[in-house]
Amino acid sequence: MSENSMKHTKNNPIVKILINSFFIIMCAAVAVPFISGLFASFRPGQMLIRNGLNLNLDFENWSLINYSYLFDGSTQYLDWYKNSLLITIVSVVLTLIICYFVAYGFAMYQFRFKNFLFFLVIATMMVPFEILMLPLYKEMISFGLIDTYAGVILPGLVHASTIFFFRQYLSGVPKELLDAGRIDGSTEYGICVKIVMPISKPAFSAMAILTSMGAWNNMLWPLIVLRSSEKFTLPIGLNTLMTPYGNNYDVLVAGSMFSILPLFILYLIFNKYFVEGMTAGAVKG
Repeated sequence: MSENSMKHTKNNPIVKILINSFFIIMCAAVAVPFISGLFASFRPGQMLIRNGLNLNLDFENWSLINYSYLFDGSTQYLDWYKNSLLITIVSVVLTLIICYFVAYGFAMYQFRFKNFLFFLVIATMMVPFEILMLPLYKEMISFGLIDTYAGVILPGLVHASTIFFFRQYLSGVPKELLDAGRIDGSTEYGICVKIVMPISKPAFSAMAILTSMGAWNNMLWPLIVLRSSEKFTLPIGLNTLMTPYGNNYDVLVAGSMFSILPLFILYLIFNKYFVEGMTAGAVKG
């Protein structure tokens, strides 16, 4: 297809209408469940069970009782919230630092078996976590890390996908920057931290959002490791609110809505670099 024909297709009003309609449908598919859940968090549990999730603006039955129940001491919701924040912050910071240095070595240096070692890193992405659960669990027992935050954090610090993303991004960094740093007398560590790391903000921002989402929403591994209710993370704690009679759906929905807040704030902070980082990491290499 020629360039002129492509421009003509893009300027076609029918094509524009179809594209806009598609994105409107996609936005609605994402927004409607979230908005209906937000509305349900202000309603009594009986209405939620009777009518389900809907977009009915029945303000007469709205109240903050569900949210007050979360914070009045009736549940350990605040403890679960703090646990999730602690685990997520530590996991994200350590994961980004470790994966960045590993990817920097693969991207900037030539050494023996480099391609083979990078292949092994990528190959781990094909191993389902369910296969690793039992060996990791036995390892945490041998280290005495069961029912500890360290037992939740340590096994997930190194992500092959994060290393791959950083490596792709760093491969596009001009090697002349490294040579200029060496000429100026900077050490290899100084080049990595003071020269390359600051220009990698888009990659760090994109990975910070994706890594934090995984750590914040992770339920399976914390459920295996943690034993004490005061150490539960939000996904596990919210699940304990459910009873066989299903009479806590309203509190569950309210807790789920409030749990979105940290990720939403994080996205607002790093949104400036997120798209740039995802695009650069996808095309450079």
